[in-house]
Amino acid sequence: MIRNALAISLCLCVMSSVASADTFGTGANQFTIDFVPISGSTNPTSGYGIVNNDYRMGKYEITNAQWNKFKAAYGPVTGSVGAYSWNSYFTSDNVPVNRASWYEAAQFVNFLNTSTGHQAAYKFIGTQGTSNYTLGVWNASDTGYNSANSYRNSNAFYFLPTENEWVKAAYWNGTSLQTYATKAGESLYQGNGSNGGWNYSNLMQQPWTVGSGSQELNGTYDMMGNVWEWMESPYSAGDYMSGSNRGLRGGSSIYNFEYGLTSFFRNNHNPVTEDDVTGFRVASVPEPCSLALLFLGGLVLAKRKRSA
Repeated sequence: MIRNALAISLCLCVMSSVASADTFGTGANQFTIDFVPISGSTNPTSGYGIVNNDYRMGKYEITNAQWNKFKAAYGPVTGSVGAYSWNSYFTSDNVPVNRASWYEAAQFVNFLNTSTGHQAAYKFIGTQGTSNYTLGVWNASDTGYNSANSYRNSNAFYFLPTENEWVKAAYWNGTSLQTYATKAGESLYQGNGSNGGWNYSNLMQQPWTVGSGSQELNGTYDMMGNVWEWMESPYSAGDYMSGSNRGLRGGSSIYNFEYGLTSFFRNNHNPVTEDDVTGFRVASVPEPCSLALLFLGGLVLAKRKRSA
């Protein structure tokens, strides 16, 4: 019985060890998000990118099409400084959503969780859809409180990536952090949004369709260029005030310096900022079958020990 269950679990886990897609919303507002698996088995010895657990990183930045379906299902996206009234400056369906504040990105992530029966990642206080809807932080009296990261509820399934999670997904090759997120044997080069490459030149002056450049080291796209991406983490380590600046990574289509695409370059904004070339991508815990495999593997190991 255990052997059969393990075989089934192994089969399912092999299938989910590559990119997978999760579905959200219903009817006309349904959309999917693609993820790639990131292993916690190896890590840098210092600096950014140390993540000891497996997780999934969004394969692409969240697009205008996904964002608009979210808003249609969720309703007004508001915050403590009033309604965020700026819509995307670049409006094509398949370019990254832009002019999205950190608070808006956090509400998007909460919707991903609550609409699929999971715990909200971020604690908002007040009435959703009104200007008194403010961000709080989880505390010791809250189920899922994590003293190391009081922004994220530890029971959430979807979340904005921390800077460590983002850096590892972009630059870690299993041995070292690369300077750029290029695949083995490739060097950094410019692209024009249609024939490969990365969109880091200001010649375009606008983001391109997600995924139309070159695939990066760990299966993602556009972690170099296109739009700056919000980090869950505060820019200053340990500053878990609700209004503290959040990190940004990855450069943008109008940032004309290769330096901004590197693993060591950091940027930041106030979380209310709605910038023309700032968006985000989403991360997630591993597929549930990975946990089942670990459990079943433990049962088999225990059985072998008893038989020895």
